[in-house]
Amino acid sequence: MLDLNVTLRRDAMGLLARAKPQDLATLFPGPEPVFTWARSPETGLVMVQGRMGGEGGPFNLGEMTVTRCVLQLASGAVGQATVQGRDKDHARRAALIDGLWQIDPAGIEATILTPLRAAETTRRATRAAKAAATRVEFFTLVRGEDK
Repeated sequence: MLDLNVTLRRDAMGLLARAKPQDLATLFPGPEPVFTWARSPETGLVMVQGRMGGEGGPFNLGEMTVTRCVLQLASGAVGQATVQGRDKDHARRAALIDGLWQIDPAGIEATILTPLRAAETTRRATRAAKAAATRVEFFTLVRGEDK
């Protein structure tokens, strides 16, 4: 069983990775805390796997570009991030927020993660509404011999 802090941090890191870079820049404009790079932002590829029907055997779907970095804050907390795409600023901000989350989880939750979670919920609802608008309902009329 996973520790509660591990689960909360994993969820926070996922939210930061999925966040729009401009949203992170707005919510965390600076000044940035003092830090040193353990691994400066670098861009590479990861293999994405899929499953048929969500339950079948895994297969390689293709490669995806990601940027990752690891940094250490002056307090000693180590922040890390892996984000989709080539945006090094997004990865740096996400790693900084991850490091700050380890120092003050309640403050980061209130000022950054809660607004990001609300924006993600809105984006998902909008996408679901667009998909629902294209939904086609198929039905069969009762035929005479089915009486």
